[in-house]
Amino acid sequence: MYIRCAFFRGHVRPGSEDAFTQFVRDRLVPLWTRFPGADEVRVLRQEEADVAEPHYAMVLAIRYPSRAAIEEALASEVRTKSRAVTAELMPLFDGDIFHTVFRADEFPMSPERG
Repeated sequence: MYIRCAFFRGHVRPGSEDAFTQFVRDRLVPLWTRFPGADEVRVLRQEEADVAEPHYAMVLAIRYPSRAAIEEALASEVRTKSRAVTAELMPLFDGDIFHTVFRADEFPMSPERG
């Protein structure tokens, strides 16, 4: 499996936190959850970190079964639309966005946790 992440490196502008969150939920999540080939969409918001910087206001993590599924999503019309809508979000955000693809392995939890 693969996970493609969009890292929103930086900070939401002071006083814009609620508007940022609402915009993501109302305008972007409905698009991201329509990406072809995607199995799961997660929106991560940084609560704490052991370093001051870099700060990630948000990380979008979308799980795909294959690299081909990622390519399909990247070539899709809904992805083009999501990029345009993301541009509308940027006045609420001081920072930049970059993407990374991770190959991910999953392991079941041990029954001997304790």
